[in-house]
Amino acid sequence: MRKLNFILIALCISMSVFAQDMTTNTGAPVGDNQNSKTAGEYGPVLLEDIHLIEKLAAFDRERIPERVVHARGAGAFGYFEASKDMSEFTMAAPFQEVGKKTELAVRFSTVIHGKGSPETARDPRGFAVKFYTEQGNYDIVGNNLPIFFIRDAIKFPDMVHSLKPSPVTNKQDPNRFFDFFSNIPESTHMITRLWTDLGTPLGYQYMNGSSVHGFKWINDKGEVIYVKYSWVSKQGEKNMSVKEAAMQQAKDWQHATVSLRNDIEEGDYPQWDLYVQLIKPEDIHSFDFWPLDATKDWPADKIEKIKIGTMTLNRNPVNYFQEVESIAFAPGSLIPGVEPSEDKLLQGRLFSYFDTHRHRLGPNYLQVDVNRPKGKVVNYNADSYASTRNQNFDNPDVNYQPSNKTPVAENTTYRASKTTLNNVTITQQKISKTNDFAQAGDFYRSLTDTEKDHLISNLAGDLGQVTDKNIQKKMITHFYRADRDYGMRVATALGFDKEDFMGH
Repeated sequence: MRKLNFILIALCISMSVFAQDMTTNTGAPVGDNQNSKTAGEYGPVLLEDIHLIEKLAAFDRERIPERVVHARGAGAFGYFEASKDMSEFTMAAPFQEVGKKTELAVRFSTVIHGKGSPETARDPRGFAVKFYTEQGNYDIVGNNLPIFFIRDAIKFPDMVHSLKPSPVTNKQDPNRFFDFFSNIPESTHMITRLWTDLGTPLGYQYMNGSSVHGFKWINDKGEVIYVKYSWVSKQGEKNMSVKEAAMQQAKDWQHATVSLRNDIEEGDYPQWDLYVQLIKPEDIHSFDFWPLDATKDWPADKIEKIKIGTMTLNRNPVNYFQEVESIAFAPGSLIPGVEPSEDKLLQGRLFSYFDTHRHRLGPNYLQVDVNRPKGKVVNYNADSYASTRNQNFDNPDVNYQPSNKTPVAENTTYRASKTTLNNVTITQQKISKTNDFAQAGDFYRSLTDTEKDHLISNLAGDLGQVTDKNIQKKMITHFYRADRDYGMRVATALGFDKEDFMGH
């Protein structure tokens, strides 16, 4: 029997669609809408990428007052207790000594759907933790899955647009988001995970969490090591099948919020162990994937997971609006000992989250109680709506620095680590080490037979609603390149046979 070779399908599908030239809002032509401008192929994103910054700023302001993403969520409060001294690697306060406790707040959420949407919907879940440390607030802002759909923030507004309801019909439509993903092969890994039952968790306390991105840890000697965080639920990772999710939705579609609140109220406090993985800078290029690519997991068999502490949630919010709706997380809320990595998706989020909060909650959102650091804030950011900060200064007439009247000094111990860039060319291009399909295939092969059955059925259910056969074929190509059995099973479930691909 002739083998059905799906690998070449995407290369052979032709679409005769008239393409208009893309422009910025000022009418200037856009040269590249897929890759941010970076210092070298693997270097950090540059603030001079005007198209990226304007695109993200426009996206951040699309909806008010609801969050653009992560609109539906639940929160709780508790503490983190360190079980391992990590001062060898970082100055970050929560990880300095065994037994150290740090107060924290958590918000769990769905990503795409609106504030009043069912918590049974297939969606990644946000997993955001705010540590109230003596060095300031430190946020680990991630998801329940260890990866994401895209590797570059410049694609984020387009991705969310495709997943949100149509601007014409106001309906979320698989024709739209699979049209987008069929042209983004890097999304194959995330789609494979999300369309398993991991996409419909039983409850927030039954999810694992991940920082998704790698960061830099800095120790007191100025030495750098890359780190990625993982939260492991001590309640176990539990999910629902499509049928179970439908039954739950018929009974109570707010089940995740209710379940989390009830457990805490009854004293059954949920807990998560925190693990880190570490990569030395000299080893960062030693893998067959780029570790600072948000579409890639850090395999535990290659990069050890080290338990460093446990999070316990023991208090429910007293007022939802004040403590959950008004809480603001940002991956740029960092403390001494932690710095951003060169991850291109993270680099865009460093700008976008702060910008979104200023738009949604106002420029002084960090003066809201739930966002306020535990220690005194000393700087001269001033005025605008609801500002109270400068009333606390000894000399309120001085709102600038330097000054002879009120000395306010920088602490040179906490200056940024040094990064050496040699022979760097500013560029705007896709990274060369993409390896878009290998980890998706590894994950597929790790599933049980039942989990594979659910994945195929779930994908077929949504892809089956796509009316354009070329989009279906391109998605099948991605799955086939991840794993032959995977692609073949999706093709069969959608009613294709080898004759459908002859001549391509």
